[in-house]
Amino acid sequence: MENKFSLEFSFSQEDVNAFAAVTGDNNPIHLDEAYAAQTIFKRRIVHGMLGASVLSKIFGTRYPGEGTIYLKQNLTFLSPMYTDIVYTAFVEVVEVISEKARARVRTHISDASGTIVIDGEALIKNKIYG
Repeated sequence: MENKFSLEFSFSQEDVNAFAAVTGDNNPIHLDEAYAAQTIFKRRIVHGMLGASVLSKIFGTRYPGEGTIYLKQNLTFLSPMYTDIVYTAFVEVVEVISEKARARVRTHISDASGTIVIDGEALIKNKIYG
């Protein structure tokens, strides 16, 4: 198995609204265009955790896929994410801990210009690493 994987994705305002409804995070920076226009971002932004949630999708369904247990994640939010923009999530295995069937994985999300908007590292468990 290749030790790298990437996935392009985007979120709509409807996705942001649904995330706000599910989590209860109704911060107007995500939902109210007039409010957001008065902030440093000048427009509504995607919840950071919604953006990072694509990593769960990757680990659980794409790379390495079924059977993966997501054990740990650290995240640094470097730049805002916006709706209807295509981003790319990248994951790269940097260490395999075979005695525990785990992998340490570098994670980041970037925009089309290559600017990293979310950076981090994950620890996952899957029998393929054992």
